[in-house]
Amino acid sequence: MNDCIFCKIIKGEIPCTKVYEDENFLAFLDIHPLGPGHTQIVTKKHYRWVWDVPNAGEFFEVAKKIALAQKKAFNADMVRSQIYGEEIAHAHIWVWPEVAGDEKDLAENAKKIIAAF
Repeated sequence: MNDCIFCKIIKGEIPCTKVYEDENFLAFLDIHPLGPGHTQIVTKKHYRWVWDVPNAGEFFEVAKKIALAQKKAFNADMVRSQIYGEEIAHAHIWVWPEVAGDEKDLAENAKKIIAAF
């Protein structure tokens, strides 16, 4: 999809602060975070809804992996997750630890998550 912001991020046309990538998925920090480490997990292939993703189990395994890394990285008791789709028409999952901290320090927050894998 030519005008999809997530597709542009996946292609490298728009920069992101990446925390995870594999053959099918990319995870990067949200530029308008709800808290430190707020991560967007997207499919590399464009699907409109999470429910359209044929390997949805893998999608949620990636979300779990990132959530556990966030929990460790930020010493969080709880990590929130949310499935969105109305604002950006590309399958994505949000995960973010329920902690106080500097949510705008994307580089440092990414380092913490990556180190916790």
